[in-house]
Amino acid sequence: MHGNESVIRELLKAGARGYLLKTEARHHLIAAIEALAAHRPFFTAKVSEALLDSFLSRLVEASALTYRERGVVQLITEGYTNKQIAGLLDISLKTVESHQQQAF
Repeated sequence: MHGNESVIRELLKAGARGYLLKTEARHHLIAAIEALAAHRPFFTAKVSEALLDSFLSRLVEASALTYRERGVVQLITEGYTNKQIAGLLDISLKTVESHQQQAF
């Protein structure tokens, strides 16, 4: 996987909402474009697995995320935007971004 997990993490920190591998099938590219055009995140199964594995190993290493950080991560995985998360949790967009950076 060109999917060095650290590269994917850096892309997410920079605001990427989707990622797929060059080796993925053509239909994944079309699905990614459609999802992103509808403001939904898109990650193929391989990328999602890599991110989840990386996240879980970091979670163990870091001992734990705060309750709020876990909540933000959960909402991200459910496809909510940072702005939507801020509204749902009644916190600022900057706070959501801070929690996201800590988690990833």
